[in-house]
Amino acid sequence: MSVVELRGSPNEADVKASAERTIRTEISAMALLADALSGNLGRDVARAVDLMAACQGRIIVTGMGKSGHIAAKAAATLASTGTPAQFVHPAEASHGDLGMITASDVVLALSWSGETKELASILTYAKRFKVTVIAITSNAASTLGRAADVALALPVGAEACPLGLAPTSSAVAQLAMADALAVALLERRGLTPTQFHTFHPGGKLGARLQFVAGLMHTGERVPLAAVGTPMSEAIITMSAKGFGAVGVVDGDRLVGVITDGDLRRHLNDEILRQPVEYVMSKAPKTVEKDVLVGVALETMNSAKISSLFVTDGGKLVGLLHMHDLLRAGVA
Repeated sequence: MSVVELRGSPNEADVKASAERTIRTEISAMALLADALSGNLGRDVARAVDLMAACQGRIIVTGMGKSGHIAAKAAATLASTGTPAQFVHPAEASHGDLGMITASDVVLALSWSGETKELASILTYAKRFKVTVIAITSNAASTLGRAADVALALPVGAEACPLGLAPTSSAVAQLAMADALAVALLERRGLTPTQFHTFHPGGKLGARLQFVAGLMHTGERVPLAAVGTPMSEAIITMSAKGFGAVGVVDGDRLVGVITDGDLRRHLNDEILRQPVEYVMSKAPKTVEKDVLVGVALETMNSAKISSLFVTDGGKLVGLLHMHDLLRAGVA
């Protein structure tokens, strides 16, 4: 038997109204937080980012309960965006995990009330070894707020929980502030897509962060026809290569492309004797070889095409097909 008895099954309208009320309440909390940045909070955030950017060690992120879950996510976000970080559970800290914290680190402690007893050992340790502490809390006058070098005092909005007890809006506010710090540090460091890929080699995100040059077809695999080539030969090349397109070149420059659609639009009794310039579409879509494949996918989707010829400084060097993106897990 559940401790909480269900009153009955609410109808669909009630569920939708509850969901909308929750989301709008949390949006209101986000608006309060954004507005607060124009005052003292904005100044304190800038100080916190300065301290974190100057850190010679890692950002040690800590928190208990729901704040702990947000803290763990914050540590993961910081680490994945170029700021070395590690989550330390406050309850485990006094049982040996304080050894994970060094004088070169910066502690980022999350507690909405600022009175989380489990944080005491970390705060005492930080004071003893002069470790910088940044607090994310709702109360700058709390134990945590007073112990911190910088206290990011978040505005108190209404919890989405109708009882006003379960951390909902407050948890979202903590998460948003932690994300704001991570993004500010990312921008301060000038993190590049290549560096970002170093931290995200797996999954679809990692796949999208590959470069076109790593997936494109080159050499004899690329279907090409020189200017002046009769369409009878171009069609054979298109069929043999299997990409549904053939590029028309003048030397090493791509001047046009012929697709299945172009063939249908120009289909007549004379087409086989016509030169490729008669059928080709001019100014074809291309992509540079050092562009991320995610960008190439967006180009294909927006232009509704399945192939992109690849260039290097204007010189034709390869071809990328939608099937290549599918095999790589990008699309």
